[in-house]
Amino acid sequence: MKRSIAYLVCGVFLLSACSSARPVLYPNAHMQSVGKEAATQDIEDCKKLAESAGAEEGSGKAGRVATGTVVGGGVGAAAGAVGGAISGAVGRGSMIGAATGAVWGLLTGLYHAIAGPSQPNQAYTNFVNRCLQEKGYEVTGWQ
Repeated sequence: MKRSIAYLVCGVFLLSACSSARPVLYPNAHMQSVGKEAATQDIEDCKKLAESAGAEEGSGKAGRVATGTVVGGGVGAAAGAVGGAISGAVGRGSMIGAATGAVWGLLTGLYHAIAGPSQPNQAYTNFVNRCLQEKGYEVTGWQ
């Protein structure tokens, strides 16, 4: 059972990593004159240029999941300690709270990583947008 859950979690991360946002171009005169294939190639060229300059496309989903897990564990430990103090078992209450909070943080972090938007980081999108703008395109957004 534990192994199947681990496979499921790994599969979710792999699927979420594959979904990458792309710039949406306004069909201005330049876009219409070069055509869709050339525009797609220009997008790829600008993405490669951004990466070679040090801008990373990654959206940091794994970091958000880890942060959610740690924060959930901390909040759960504090809540468990308060509950344990009331019942007279602070240590045990804090351990149970920490475990519960960490699981809750992990699950909510995974949910947001899967269901949340797959936007690249801002430095990357700004770099690609500027590159495309210098080529004559108008970027209306990313999706």
